[in-house]
Amino acid sequence: MAEPAEPPAPLRVALAGLGTVGAGVIRLIEANAALIARRAGRPIVISVVGARDRSKKRPVDLSPYAWEDDMVVMGERDDVDVVVELVGGADGPALSCARTTIEAGKALVTANKAMIAHHGLELAAKAEDKRVALKFEAAVAGGIPVIKGLREGAAANAIERVYGILNGTCNYILSTMEDSGRDFADVLAEAQAKGYAEADPAFDIEGTDAAHKLSILAAISFGSRVDFGAVDTSGITRLRAADIAQADALGYVIRLIGMAETEGAAGAQRLFQRVQPHLVPFDHPLAHVDGATNAVVAEGNFSGRLLFQGAGAGEGPTASAVVADLIDIARGEIGAPFSVPVAELEAMPRAESGHRMGRAYLRFMVADRPGVLAEITAALRDAGVSIESMIQKGRGGEAGEQVMVAMVTHEGPESAVSEALRLLEGSDSLTEPPLVMQILGE
Repeated sequence: MAEPAEPPAPLRVALAGLGTVGAGVIRLIEANAALIARRAGRPIVISVVGARDRSKKRPVDLSPYAWEDDMVVMGERDDVDVVVELVGGADGPALSCARTTIEAGKALVTANKAMIAHHGLELAAKAEDKRVALKFEAAVAGGIPVIKGLREGAAANAIERVYGILNGTCNYILSTMEDSGRDFADVLAEAQAKGYAEADPAFDIEGTDAAHKLSILAAISFGSRVDFGAVDTSGITRLRAADIAQADALGYVIRLIGMAETEGAAGAQRLFQRVQPHLVPFDHPLAHVDGATNAVVAEGNFSGRLLFQGAGAGEGPTASAVVADLIDIARGEIGAPFSVPVAELEAMPRAESGHRMGRAYLRFMVADRPGVLAEITAALRDAGVSIESMIQKGRGGEAGEQVMVAMVTHEGPESAVSEALRLLEGSDSLTEPPLVMQILGE
């Protein structure tokens, strides 16, 4: 009679960082332990935890786990197979922890989009050299399996464009402004009070968080080297309730969109990456993404348009993505972190936007006096910009003696709009710099 097979050894996890997501990972692994073990082929257990402040009260019981004061050396422990880094920040302890873990020949799972955007190529090269897994599903769009979808589900496709709503804080603010008619500052304060926005929301509202995520998506989609520095980024801080209302009257909603696509022939491609508020037509799928939800659209040459949508942040969704990565590691799945080996990722030059064709929304805040409108339209005419429609909002606005003039252009090169704005630079008719938003096309 054959001896019974030895039960498979558990995957032993060290958890660096015990904030909202860290607590969610503990809860998820404890609640779904049997289910996870069946799907992973072996148990996944937390063996070690650590955080900056050991004395801080936390919403989960940490007594079953060893405590490591120095999170940087977690990966060197004999009782650890994989480290989950949830500390955050592009550098500092998070990066030191990641480097030490991989150098020790241990797998790394992270939800740290800033670290991957800035140092992902270095970490991926080290992981490939050590033949260990580097997983970061939770770094982009929370619980939405968009990285797995692009890296595996759409692996047979040439991705032609990837774009979407990548920051839940901005989307909550914009959709609340739509529903309530309130201005940006008021809604931001509410979002902070409800916990949707940080006390210092700059990374979110200025577009940096979305740019981190976009640079990662671009690398996976196009086989390019991560190039966060080449992302043209602007946020939502200059938007007014009046912009939301004008967009609605024209048949659009406003969303912060991150967009990446390649230009040119194979072997000589350039990479376009931009995060910017866009006007999105009512009939586009992204127009119906409200609240703190994220959504990513990928267009494959055989799959067509793929839409990934769901919760982009929060304890449960992000913890779900982290544990999904752990299950892959427990199964022995490694693979190239960016779909292809780092040495094969292309260093694509930055594609400029001037030649790109499209329609734009232009908003001018101007002095309420004769001749101002003629000055603006003359600059647009001289730059070759054709106006499709125009709305002028009379006095009585926020700043008293100023008028809002909003225009939508006919399709044309973005360089023409840039030239028109250059011609208007220094004009004492403008009370603030013009606002330009592209209109999302098909």
